[in-house]
Amino acid sequence: MEENNNSEEELSFNSRIPLEDLKKTVDTIKTELSKVIIGQKDFIELLIVSLLVDGHVLIEGVPGIAKTITAKLFAKTLKTGFSRIQFTPDLMPSDILGTSIFNINSSEFEFKQGPIFSNVVLIDEINRAPAKTQAALFEIMEEGQATMDGRTYNMDTPFMVLATQNPIEQEGTYALPEAQLDRFIFKIKVAYPSVEEEIQIIRTHHDRKGSKPQEMVQSVITPKQLADYKSKIQEIKVEEKIVKYIAEIVTKTRNHPHLYLGGSPRASIAILNAAKAFAAINGRDFVIPEDIKQALVPVLNHRIILTPEREMEGMTTDSVVHMIMQSVEIPR
Repeated sequence: MEENNNSEEELSFNSRIPLEDLKKTVDTIKTELSKVIIGQKDFIELLIVSLLVDGHVLIEGVPGIAKTITAKLFAKTLKTGFSRIQFTPDLMPSDILGTSIFNINSSEFEFKQGPIFSNVVLIDEINRAPAKTQAALFEIMEEGQATMDGRTYNMDTPFMVLATQNPIEQEGTYALPEAQLDRFIFKIKVAYPSVEEEIQIIRTHHDRKGSKPQEMVQSVITPKQLADYKSKIQEIKVEEKIVKYIAEIVTKTRNHPHLYLGGSPRASIAILNAAKAFAAINGRDFVIPEDIKQALVPVLNHRIILTPEREMEGMTTDSVVHMIMQSVEIPR
């Protein structure tokens, strides 16, 4: 009898914010992407969550595991502008931001916008370019604007950067500076598929008979819908004990013996925002500890740095995050 009462109470609580349309749209995006992308469910869900909270995503993995195609197809599900920038060692900041060109007719310089001025921007192999070019993204990713020749140009909304990265042990790459890494809400590590998934990938490719993957995915969400969903996520309830839970975890990263660098307050805010989005796409208008746990690794794994001793031992940031998670009492 008590279980029924709890269910009725939760049902009543869930109805405070209408989330049915949001949940349905998220499921539709996943369905569209599953026409081409096999597995990678966590990857796709993190992309959707990032979109809903105005976050940028760093995608890391070895070549050939569908990082770029997944990002491109995800962008295709949105009825917005899209651009792709291939980062190379000789790429200059002006190749990204744009440059001023002298107009003979008006006898004035006119700013010609670069490819970064779009809604969803895919930066392929971001760690192929040197620090000077990567630094050109700092202001845009943080503030949604670019300052050129003393003038400020605002980005259109929505604005999202999807950056792919080869692992740093690959030749010809540059490690991203910590200040830039902190501007990505998630770092998603994409692994090899399982044997079953590999078989399905091969079969799907064979069954397509040469048709392009982009032709199989439809656009399902408009900027207006997205803005409405974002406003609903802002209303998600967060109890004080959940806030304390986030703060305790992030604070522990700053004095953990295995870590040289811990998470910043920006990491705490990213965990909170991601948790609210996880709650919303699951049809809840309140955050639970499981939402926090789901956000921790992708939010923290690029913001914390192992001590040299632990790194030499082969320890990973993911394992330290799980250690910290287990050491902090879960709020009830």
